[in-house]
Amino acid sequence: MAIKRALTIQNILDKKYDLFDFEDEWFDAFDKPEKTGVWFIWGNSGNGKTSFTLKLMEHLSRFEHIVFNSREEGTKHTLKKSLVKFNMQDDKNKIHVVDENMEVFTKRLNLKKSAKIAVIDSYQTTQMTFNDYLKFKEQFPKKLIIFISQASGRKPTGRPAESVMYDASLKIWVEGYKAFSKGRYIGTKGNYTIWPEKAFDYWGEHKKVLSQI
Repeated sequence: MAIKRALTIQNILDKKYDLFDFEDEWFDAFDKPEKTGVWFIWGNSGNGKTSFTLKLMEHLSRFEHIVFNSREEGTKHTLKKSLVKFNMQDDKNKIHVVDENMEVFTKRLNLKKSAKIAVIDSYQTTQMTFNDYLKFKEQFPKKLIIFISQASGRKPTGRPAESVMYDASLKIWVEGYKAFSKGRYIGTKGNYTIWPEKAFDYWGEHKKVLSQI
């Protein structure tokens, strides 16, 4: 294997990157991340993880086509309810939903005109080891791969998922209907409010207001 030329500091400074042009609340939370690489979203059940994932997909679909591998929920009625809840009637067909094992899904992503963004829910359903993950992501250097993960406490469930979290360029922890950026891309605020009313109740902000009166 040939050794690549080492880059100088100036080479890095002169390099052009393809970034998502996030604005407003998305920029405040996550800055302007690269359009390729791996993002990792994790959180406990009932904290808004699915809601955030759908909102994120809707926003990302303004930039690129998305394929959502819904392994955990499939295409059940509960998924339909969530799509309707967040008004995700996709009249431009920029988001497609599948329920495929990783062998079939990998073949789909290798198709000539496949989506630029792949969302996989959840990492645990893939049954991938960390080495499997490394081989998978190396196949798609020009795509953005987003893994959704179950959580045990405040950590992703399982050692492989935890390793993927550390490897990801954008790590997003969901708790109390807020999504927090935990590394590499952090906006001026560092978090995104998924559901204002429920976030307000969870984080007890009303108590802080009362204590100041």
